[in-house]
Amino acid sequence: MRIDPELATTLAAIVDEGTLDAASRRLQITPSAVSQRLKMLEQQLGRILLVRAKPARVTEAGEAVVRLARQVALLEHDALLGVGIDEAGGTRRISIPLAVNADSMATWFLAPLARLSAGHDIDFDLHRDDQNFTARLLESGTVMAAVTSEAAPVAGCSVSPLGVLEYRAMAEPGFAARWFPEGVTTEALGSAPFVDFDRRDTLQHEWLRAMSVGQEGVPRHYVPASNDYALAVGLGLGWGMVPLLQERPGLVPLGGPTLRVELYWQQWNLRSELLDTIAGEVAAEARRVLGGTGVTQPASRPEPPRRPGRAAAG
Repeated sequence: MRIDPELATTLAAIVDEGTLDAASRRLQITPSAVSQRLKMLEQQLGRILLVRAKPARVTEAGEAVVRLARQVALLEHDALLGVGIDEAGGTRRISIPLAVNADSMATWFLAPLARLSAGHDIDFDLHRDDQNFTARLLESGTVMAAVTSEAAPVAGCSVSPLGVLEYRAMAEPGFAARWFPEGVTTEALGSAPFVDFDRRDTLQHEWLRAMSVGQEGVPRHYVPASNDYALAVGLGLGWGMVPLLQERPGLVPLGGPTLRVELYWQQWNLRSELLDTIAGEVAAEARRVLGGTGVTQPASRPEPPRRPGRAAAG
């Protein structure tokens, strides 16, 4: 049995756009034709590929088909470049979906993408999630590559180290004077409010645990956006774990351990010149900003270490 690439591309368009109507506009065919293609593909495979909701959601079986569609599109783009069609201005733009955590997005990740877009006909489709969860987007076929804290490669992917994001517990001077008049003691930390990214962010909890303080019952604010998070700490809303790359002048360090989150680049294990070019540019920026090695060779499958996380929705 073979999967018709046109039918697979139609399923991917539905998933990307969220509805059959939106997919029809993207593919420039009627909604009825989109529905017929989807029905034909499901009948051929004998599987339900799509949950018909708003937005439409792909099933586990559908994930494999979407991943195939994205791989075919990527290889086709490379092939067109290989035969020189781009020189005649005939190459279609290609969408490259990538997953990245919020703090990387806010501090270093956009610069290499801007350089890449200046020299290539690429539309980047960025998905933000916690660095502990971006690998799942690779498994589902939602993205082609991801910044992740997972050292173990996802099946069908290669992995290489990028570098380390470092976080320190910081506070605004007035906040520190109010809540820590006698120093950053265990008792003071039990009552001083802190800023959480969201309910999946564990950085503050890891630091409190290292300071022998349980986080249960400690007041907290939720600010689910990376730049706004650093701003909230700077305004004195609470103390928080701020990336060294986002530390603002005048913030007071609270001491304790510096938390280090190791980041990795995982991408589909395809011989794609375009994907490798993206990986190389990202690795170069990580080497400059994060002190990464820039290694792009596939790694073995070590057991992934437990890492503190910061979610990135919003």
